[in-house]
Amino acid sequence: EVYRITVSTEVADEAVRERLRLHPGSVVIARSRRYLADGFPVETAVSYIPLDIAGGTAIEASNPGPGGIYARIEELGHRLDRFVEEVTARMPTPDERRDLQLGNGVPVLRVVRTAYDGSGRPVEVCDTVKAAPAYILEYELPAR
Repeated sequence: EVYRITVSTEVADEAVRERLRLHPGSVVIARSRRYLADGFPVETAVSYIPLDIAGGTAIEASNPGPGGIYARIEELGHRLDRFVEEVTARMPTPDERRDLQLGNGVPVLRVVRTAYDGSGRPVEVCDTVKAAPAYILEYELPAR
């Protein structure tokens, strides 16, 4: 359940720029969400989409429509091909502790996913922070 969503236009920081292969000063659409489970916050997520893809589209709306932003990205000609995820565990920042209402000593999982289209262009970065006790991460990978 999404509890809060905000959409803004901002200059991409260095980490997002590198993942999206953007030049310094490049602008992105940032979609921030906080998710609840059984009424408790368990996850925050921010998606960053290059302005040249998302600007002036439904991706800038609080509700981007059926299928979410991935459906909108594909409708704009960027057929999604693959995702790369980086998963780390750490203690939360003070803001994350507040936003996720975490007690002392409770770690978070950070998952940074980059979505690529069929041409190999990165079209979205999603930076997610999860309350570690609320999640099990399971991956199925083909053997070949």
